[in-house]
Amino acid sequence: MTFFPTTMHALVLTSYTGASALELQELPMPQPGPNEVLVKIAAAPINPSDLMFLQGLYGVHPELPHVAGFEGSGVVVAAGPGLYGHALIGRRVAATSFAGGTWADYVVCPVTGVVPLLPSVSLPQGAMLFVNPLTAYALVDIARKQGAAAMVQTAAASSLGRMIVRVCQRFKLPLINIVRREEQVAQLQALGATHILNSSTPDFDVQLKALCRELKATIAVDAVAGALTGRLLAVMPRDTRVYVYGALDLSAIQLNPGDLIFRNQQVNGFYLGTWVNQQNLAELLRAAVAVQRLMGRDFRSEVRAALPLTHHARALELYAGDMTGGKVLFMPRSEGEN
Repeated sequence: MTFFPTTMHALVLTSYTGASALELQELPMPQPGPNEVLVKIAAAPINPSDLMFLQGLYGVHPELPHVAGFEGSGVVVAAGPGLYGHALIGRRVAATSFAGGTWADYVVCPVTGVVPLLPSVSLPQGAMLFVNPLTAYALVDIARKQGAAAMVQTAAASSLGRMIVRVCQRFKLPLINIVRREEQVAQLQALGATHILNSSTPDFDVQLKALCRELKATIAVDAVAGALTGRLLAVMPRDTRVYVYGALDLSAIQLNPGDLIFRNQQVNGFYLGTWVNQQNLAELLRAAVAVQRLMGRDFRSEVRAALPLTHHARALELYAGDMTGGKVLFMPRSEGEN
């Protein structure tokens, strides 16, 4: 019989006012219900969505206080009623809770929110399987299924953006990459990206219009929003679809209604939680296995630092200061599992 501690430590958000509202607290050990599992967390990353969540700017607003963190990895140590959950006990898994909760020693997840890790995938890499790799996989899959001749992406120098670069290279899908700083151009060139535009240059819109028409790019994926979404539509061809999956600009999207009415353009939202819920278990596992097989290259995330929960202020400051410089992980445990 396995015995567990009666309490655990977790980073609890007490108000939607940012990282300063996080407190390391001792909480009762959570208990898995039907078709849920208890995961002992080994690693949990900080993502842009986490920073937005801390400020109340994310689409999920659970009642506070609430444990933060959307994804992580670890070992399933217990399960509630349900055959599949019990089959996962002892397995190394990637875990997600779209309501938050992975910045902790333990987290309860639905069985659809955990994916067994292949032996070749380490726990630190597995901790970053859901938010970035699955999003990159899903966005490129959408473009391919819609028969896109080429694709545009904003925030191309981000961790997720670099994954999209590599996946498009694998599928030979031409990709126009938009960055905001000149040094990011060199970063993408080092990955072999060929079409890179800096949105800060005076002739950006002219260059983007010419390149979109040359490559026949009618699908864009946008992590910035704000005014940039409307600028994309204004210069892209008729029948363009923009999928907004982030809001780094933190301001409302600005659109010309004429582009929607007379040029048959569309703006769609993309939320990974919705996409995951639309997949059956077999489809989700198939996508997760496909992603894991490419974790060593296409979906690899560079890790800049790994810190314990007790150093959460430093970890969040480090990541927020340079979100394209590599991931920062919380590593609640000290056993040193890989």
